[in-house]
Amino acid sequence: MQTEASVEIERTIEDVFFLTIDHVPEWSRVVVEDEVIDETPEIIGSTFRTVTQEGGNRMVFQGEITAYDPPKFHAIHLTGELFDIDAEYQFEYLGAKTRVTQLSTVTPKGFLKVFFFLFGWLMKTSSCKAAQQELDRLKRFCETEGERTNSAADGEDDL
Repeated sequence: MQTEASVEIERTIEDVFFLTIDHVPEWSRVVVEDEVIDETPEIIGSTFRTVTQEGGNRMVFQGEITAYDPPKFHAIHLTGELFDIDAEYQFEYLGAKTRVTQLSTVTPKGFLKVFFFLFGWLMKTSSCKAAQQELDRLKRFCETEGERTNSAADGEDDL
């Protein structure tokens, strides 16, 4: 199942890129933990662990960065018990704004393959809506909370 969502954020492309990938638990409504396991010098191939929680269900994913081209593109592969997710984020410079487009592919495992086959059309509608809600949260974070995150980081550099 594939989904696509997009949002325009009033922030520079560099800020949006780093706020998007470095602060996921702060803007996502489903990601509650995100920790680096092994960071490679070239970033691609770095691994991490992500924990999501939705509707009382908690899932753990092992992740790997599959593409990294700041500030234009970032892609990951998540491996979970019930399904895998390939997600990519495209960042487009629009002057004082940045367009972020998220493309995701969910690949079910085991018995979920049948469920996806039977109810995929219904799940896709729900997934597209959820993806748009996530990007709307990213927009709010980047345009408000992200200001404080960058300001705090800038202040630390002055110490």
